[in-house]
Parts: sequence; C-alpha cells; structure tokens
Amino acid sequence: MTKERQTKVKSILISQPEPENKTPYHALAEKHKLKLHYRSFVQVDELSTMEFREQRISLLNHDSVIFTSKNAMDHYFGMMEKLRLRIPDQTKYFCVSEAISYYLQNFITYRKRKVFTGERTFASLLPLMAKHSDSKFLLPCSDLLKNQINKTMEDSGLDYTKAVMFKVVAADLSDLSDVKYDVLAFFSPTGITSLYENFPEFIQDKTRIAVFGPTTTKALKDKGLFADIEVPNKKFPSMSMALDDYITKANKRKRK
Repeated sequence: MTKERQTKVKSILISQPEPENKTPYHALAEKHKLKLHYRSFVQVDELSTMEFREQRISLLNHDSVIFTSKNAMDHYFGMMEKLRLRIPDQTKYFCVSEAISYYLQNFITYRKRKVFTGERTFASLLPLMAKHSDSKFLLPCSDLLKNQINKTMEDSGLDYTKAVMFKVVAADLSDLSDVKYDVLAFFSPTGITSLYENFPEFIQDKTRIAVFGPTTTKALKDKGLFADIEVPNKKFPSMSMALDDYITKANKRKRK
C-alpha cells in the first residue's frame, strides 16, 4: 500500500452474494458512511451425475467426509440424492468451522452422528482426523481446487480423495453498468477472471483492490493489477478487519 493511493474511500463493492443477515461489512459501511454494494462475480453450477461418474469415485467407500464450505456440503448431499445413495449412519463428518458444522443440521440428524469441528482452518482439523487414521476421507470440492495440492493433507499421510462436486464459473454481470467503486474486494481467482470477462476494458487507475488468499493475489497480479490490501495476514485474519484499518487511515489522512 502506497500513501499516494491511500485516498478517501466513499464506496465499496464486495464481490459476493448479499447475505440475508447483517455482516461486519454492514457495520463497516455504517461506521465510515460508505456506499456498500454486494454483487457475486462468480456462480456455482451443479455437476451432472454423468460428469461426476467420470471421476470414478465410489462415495460409499469413504467413511469420513471433510467439509470446508457450505457449497461443498450442499453439493455432496445433492449428489448423494441424485445417485440415490443412502449415507451410512456411521459416516463421520469433519467440519472446518462451527458455522459449517451447524449447517450440517440441514442434512442429518445431528445428535445421532459423529461430527468433529475445527477452528476455522484446515490445519486445525488434522489432530481430529489423525485420531481416525484408519478412515478413508472424502474431500468434496470445486473444479478449481481439484488440481491444487493440499499440502496439509499430503503431509498427513491420511488416505483421502478429492471429489469435484460443483463448478465455479464467471457470473454474467451485464446488469452492472460499470465497476467504478473506490474499493473492490475479491475472494477468488475466478472473481478476477469474471471482472475481465465482463469488463475487458477495465483499468484500475485509482480504484483500490482488496484480495483474499494467495491464489487470488496471484490472479490479480497476473492481470497487471495492484493489490492495495492483501489478507489474511498476521495483523488481519479477515477482510472486514483489513478494510476497516485501511479506510480509517485513508479517510483521516490530510490532503495537501
């Protein structure tokens, strides 16, 4: 972040679907009197049963399932239903966070199942999974994560299989006239791809860009764009915290 680019922030676009409930971004907008918009730059498409079968994965051969997102959970249970497979009662579920674990109640009778919850990071699940080292783990994921190496799992020595359950593609943003906001916040490489598919003439200029995760940062820089805010980092684990800090400093800075 350079001081020359640290100009006043009045508007921000979060490239995610607008949530039903208030989020830290709403509090951020109220605190700094910002114009806040949500607009998902990506969309999630279902995988057909034929596409799934091409992976030659037997779902019932895995007695443990790892969930890192609500999307993964939705499509795992959706695929089981489409394939008309009954999930064994003894199946174990490893959820990366309390929110994901709580969401599991939409699909199973929670009190009758073995559910293990991490502390918001994949690494925090490892000690829990290590206690079940004889299990065969299934990791439902998107097509984008299929070929990405999960070093944490690879180094663990646990028996696991990645199963693509859904596809992440660029959304149609034709209803947006432009992306002229003071800050754009991106959370995936596909969001950056979508930006250029929808706005091929996009020029960053004075627009500040916030990115979450190293792969999103790389995708941004590959397009020749500048990341003003990169998270997570040692100081700010969340996007909202980093934005709050940046906007506080930018909006208080005296102009010459």
